[in-house]
Amino acid sequence: MSNQYYEAVGRRKTSIARVRLFSGDGAVTCNEKPGQEYFPRYGDFDLVTAPLKAAGVEGKYSLTLKITGGGPTGQTGAAQLAVARALLKLNPELRKPMRKGGFLTRDDRMKERKKPGLKRARKAPTFTKR
Repeated sequence: MSNQYYEAVGRRKTSIARVRLFSGDGAVTCNEKPGQEYFPRYGDFDLVTAPLKAAGVEGKYSLTLKITGGGPTGQTGAAQLAVARALLKLNPELRKPMRKGGFLTRDDRMKERKKPGLKRARKAPTFTKR
């Protein structure tokens, strides 16, 4: 096995995912754990590996992921974006199927900050006329 790999970074909310894509048997390792174990929520692991399915290279490449910050949703989204970007470095012709699947769009939605005078980002104290 050659030591060449393709590296990419994905971000979502406050999560950051770094992925290394290399030729292998399709194993997914995330933070030193098997992928299925790291993403136990139903459908999360499928979302992370969806770019591989869209590219038609499922089972041909192995992934190692390092994920920090955020919660389950943010980490899943960050990992998916990182995998798609790594596949693009591997083969630039995959841009069209990656775009079609929506895997290359960075979801920039973040938690809104709390404003002064309000209880939360938008919730105002109860209004009383008298």
